[in-house]
Amino acid sequence: MSEAGGGRGCGSAVPQRAPWNLVATTAALYLVMATSVWTAAAAPMSREEKQKLGNQVLEMFDHAYGNYMEHAYPADELMPLTCRGRVRGQEPSRGDVDDALGKFSLTLIDSLDTLVVLNKTKEFEDAVRKVLRDVNLDNDVVVSVFETNIRVLGGLLGGHSLAIMLKEKGEYMQWYNGELLQMAKQLGYKLLPAFNTTSGLPYPRINLKFGIRKPEARTGTETDTCTACAGTLILEFAALSRFTGATIFEEYARKALDFLWEKRQRSSNLVGVTINIHTGDWVRKDSGVGAGIDSYYEYLLKAYVLLGDDSFLERFNTHYDAIMRYISQPPLLLDVHIHKPMLNARTWMDALLAFFPGLQVLKGDIRPAIETHEMLYQVIKKHNFLPEAFTTDFRVHWAQHPLRPEFAESTYFLYKATGDPYYLEVGKTLIENLNKYARVPCGFAAMKDVRTGSHEDRMDSFFLAEMFKYLYLLFADKEDIIFDIEDYIFTTEAHLLPLWLSTTNQSTSKKNTTSEYIELDDSNFDWTCPNTQILFPNDPLYAQSIREPLKNVVDKSCPRGIIRVREESFRSGAKPPLRARDFMATNPEHLEILKKMGVSLIHLKDGRVQLVQHAIQAASSIDAEDGLRFMQEMIELSSQQQKEQQLPPRAVQVVSRPFFGRVVLTAGPAQFGLDLSKHKETRGFVASSKPYNGCSELTNPEAVVGKIALIQRGQCMFAEKARHIQNAGAIGGIVIDDNEGSSSDTAPLFQMAGDGKDTDDIKIPMLFLFSKEGSIILDALREYEEVEVLLSDKAKDRAAILKGKMTPSYIINSNPDMESEEQPFSDGDSENQSTEPLAPGSQEVDLADQESPEDSSLGSPPESPPAAAAGEAADEATDVSPSEQNSDPLENHEPTSLDGECTDLDNQLQEQSETEEDSNPNVSWGNKDQPIDSILADWSEDIEAFEMMEKDEL
Repeated sequence: MSEAGGGRGCGSAVPQRAPWNLVATTAALYLVMATSVWTAAAAPMSREEKQKLGNQVLEMFDHAYGNYMEHAYPADELMPLTCRGRVRGQEPSRGDVDDALGKFSLTLIDSLDTLVVLNKTKEFEDAVRKVLRDVNLDNDVVVSVFETNIRVLGGLLGGHSLAIMLKEKGEYMQWYNGELLQMAKQLGYKLLPAFNTTSGLPYPRINLKFGIRKPEARTGTETDTCTACAGTLILEFAALSRFTGATIFEEYARKALDFLWEKRQRSSNLVGVTINIHTGDWVRKDSGVGAGIDSYYEYLLKAYVLLGDDSFLERFNTHYDAIMRYISQPPLLLDVHIHKPMLNARTWMDALLAFFPGLQVLKGDIRPAIETHEMLYQVIKKHNFLPEAFTTDFRVHWAQHPLRPEFAESTYFLYKATGDPYYLEVGKTLIENLNKYARVPCGFAAMKDVRTGSHEDRMDSFFLAEMFKYLYLLFADKEDIIFDIEDYIFTTEAHLLPLWLSTTNQSTSKKNTTSEYIELDDSNFDWTCPNTQILFPNDPLYAQSIREPLKNVVDKSCPRGIIRVREESFRSGAKPPLRARDFMATNPEHLEILKKMGVSLIHLKDGRVQLVQHAIQAASSIDAEDGLRFMQEMIELSSQQQKEQQLPPRAVQVVSRPFFGRVVLTAGPAQFGLDLSKHKETRGFVASSKPYNGCSELTNPEAVVGKIALIQRGQCMFAEKARHIQNAGAIGGIVIDDNEGSSSDTAPLFQMAGDGKDTDDIKIPMLFLFSKEGSIILDALREYEEVEVLLSDKAKDRAAILKGKMTPSYIINSNPDMESEEQPFSDGDSENQSTEPLAPGSQEVDLADQESPEDSSLGSPPESPPAAAAGEAADEATDVSPSEQNSDPLENHEPTSLDGECTDLDNQLQEQSETEEDSNPNVSWGNKDQPIDSILADWSEDIEAFEMMEKDEL
């Protein structure tokens, strides 16, 4: 996982100078901006309200840190749902995610300098004593070199930096004599064997006790590493050298950076995601600013600030120019191929790129920083958190959110640069969402699925190292911090390194001269340091004017081809163009219009009707454009009709004691019975039916009357089961899979179909759970006898669930009178590809119904190329199925509105409430079950998404 951090610096090739003077100048400019620039659209936040929010951040940190110390320490991390520590080897492996854990009390070390920033100096002193007393760095465990560097080595150095600062102030740490630095030096020497390669790039993993290549080391056989893994060492290693005088650390880190620079793709000046550490060949040739590369760019700029070496700034500017030429498509940042940078490598973005607006602020390029940040904020407002990955039309791609801090980081730096109180309101939203959706009795739990509100039993160390640090600094005034934050630079893990290191024990390493630096003509490099005249050209509403066009980019984007109105259509005496909703395949006049537009109608052998457009055969260019619009409308109509038959996933939420709504299980819907999206929810206690399969009249009606019946899948139709429990007096039903061990982690959810008969007589809601999720309900029923659940379209706010009942003290800042804001789920349609080959840019429209099997799979649609634009010479073929469940023709088109409204050709507003789609064909949106205290202690963690990231170090 490449964690992007923050810092400060100038953004062009300026003459070499002492970087502390440079940064002091920047800090002064920040002060000018903070006191003079704020938009009329966002009223200034009062000092009292800022203090209140700052105090709330302190309370949240105490809740997270206190629970870690009480329930997890000395383990590396807290498991907030089961309220215990995560110890490497004692919990089921999560794959690469566990490489950050080294049995060295990771969360405590990562939190050291956060304690000082939050004015918890006594707690800091106690924490340092615990680290010196308890932490062992000589464990027989294989760890990530990258994660150990940024979290542990960086944490020790950050703690040392602030320990000597406090000692100089004379009140705390008077006993301290550089012990943390000695531990950092010990760890540094343990990491050095990883650099024993011909290239100088480090192995991605190392054994803390045995190093590399020895049989007992269990490492040293790797061939590949990510660019960020090899390029995010210079700050910590150089600081260690400057602190101790041992130049070897800085020399090794510089050598790795030099090699990466030499291996950049020369024509595009981009680097790939993964590189062979022995040959230097690029293994993954896609390039972006997110996972796998992110902090490499960050450290080039910050290495210049901290070390004063022009070569780092020259490299950063070269890369930045390439990023802005190829990757930046405001407000999007899309990966491209390094050899063909005009070709996008994927159609989705990952959450780690949220650090980039903050880095652009430090470079002085404010406009794109504001644009990308605003786009990300719109995604957050829709889903409460930033999904681990989302598509270019802002649908969920990977639904996890491990409480990443990158967006909070960029928010902080944008506020520092603009002084715009809008960003204080953004920070307030982040605080509210964390308390409302992620807070649990034992800390804060990562989101397993932002759409259903389910949790993962994890609270990563970076949450305490970064999130609370940036949020507190966002609302803190200068007098609220006991030291001058401007005297330090942030590492990628937000650890603080003093800028005076730039003039201490300077390395004798020479500037890399292996390739000549070419001056860039990009306008981004016209200034040497950010200043108000360039960032805000005499316009205090500058930031507001940039954000305004993007405020509805997520919810109100409509297909351009559909809303376009052609004036020729409304000329005197001319008929309006044929609309898809009016088309009838049996109308000769309509067929003639289609022919004029270059659209052919083909009857397929399976009974479907295919529409194919050949733009070159249209009567005129205007008719060709009408044909394209008609095809786009047909696709939209097809998708809308198909979605009327598709239902989004539902939620089963356990609300009785001791769960209080913290257990959220994702359930498959039914095509019959009560629609939970229209009738809010059904709440009741559960009871097992007899017979358990529900295939005959119940023998225990007294047990299920007024309750939600539990039924086993199999031996009869779903509708038959529903009728039997309804006749017995049940108010709802949960069907549990009879395939033992089945789970939404590994199988796609499906909707339960009817039995081919009229199902209007079924009035109760019916949901489906796989065996793994269903066992949670059954085990809870055996342990607690009475288990109350809520059947709904999505998880509800716990305060709303407990309205009128005794509310546990951990639920704060929630309005009991309000339920969680409704959000659409992914309908998970999978595309039904035609067996007939089509011309380039073609799409299919099928106009025949298809019966649904009982188990209607809700897979995810594969990515498809975009449709050809109007006026292109290439033929356009379209074949859309308005009624097939497994067809998603919209995948071939412009991004469409998720929740908003679109304007039709008559300038009338049509409301289109569209369900979100998960565009990843390999990840089911069913990964949403939630672990709980006594029942899920032995569950393996959900690592499906991380395995798919191909070791991107997310």
